[in-house]
Amino acid sequence: MSEDLPGAVLFACGQNCIRSPMAEGLMRHFYGHRVHVASCGVLPGENDPFVHAVMDEMGIDMTNFAPKAFEDLEDSNFDLVVSMSPCAHHKAMEMTRTMAIEVEYWPTMDPSVVMGSREQIMDSYRSVRDATIVRLKERFGTLAARGV
Repeated sequence: MSEDLPGAVLFACGQNCIRSPMAEGLMRHFYGHRVHVASCGVLPGENDPFVHAVMDEMGIDMTNFAPKAFEDLEDSNFDLVVSMSPCAHHKAMEMTRTMAIEVEYWPTMDPSVVMGSREQIMDSYRSVRDATIVRLKERFGTLAARGV
């Protein structure tokens, strides 16, 4: 299945501060040597410290990540856009009007809505991270060399 990897993938969500950055970091970690990966949001938000914490648990450094909007993308030549929120899906579908691009909708819970202790909040972020890993493996296959 890894032979069918797209050349360039864009992950998109509402603010590019939780779901799409996690997906970008995971995709880059597992498939980045074979695929160009980026992420964006409908409107750029603020970096989320919980994202950094749960990604750091996997050894994925997100300290240089900066949220950006669709309009801030330096390159729009993507083979696949994965939208993770309804507003991002609408924006991604608009891209298909002028570009030959595939769009997939992966509805993903916003973990920032979870209230409770720090550990309960971390668990909600871990849940999104882990579900994204499962989805990536289902969609793009496994790469034995990376242990995915």
